Amino acid sequence: MAAVTFRDETATGKPLTEFTLPDLPESISARELVRLRVREEVARFNADPSARFIGLVRPVDAEVELNGYRTGGTGRRVDWEKQADIAERAFLRNGFVLLVGERQIDDLSETVDLTADPVVSFIKLVPLVGG
Repeated sequence: MAAVTFRDETATGKPLTEFTLPDLPESISARELVRLRVREEVARFNADPSARFIGLVRPVDAEVELNGYRTGGTGRRVDWEKQADIAERAFLRNGFVLLVGERQIDDLSETVDLTADPVVSFIKLVPLVGG
């Protein structure tokens, strides 16, 4: 099993946020990595709803703020599957760059060896609006 660090970075490589997930398979598709990242960040938000959501995709009706999104503090739940679908589509439209270690991933069906490269970086190129 592998422990993986998911990191958001600026286009210049400056880290913004990160979290680590243990016990992941040693190899996984890039699509599964994106969906896993979104599921985890939404689960964390839903478990402790706050006025601020930090994630790859902006929930609908949330306002952009520095390194996150203001949800209005209504305590509404975010649907991780909808967010993950939007993240997949955004990847296909070049909405963000996915790096595993120092290698850019170009295809969501690509298999990634997490034991060799345990850091997965997301560099947003455009704001990603979701549900």
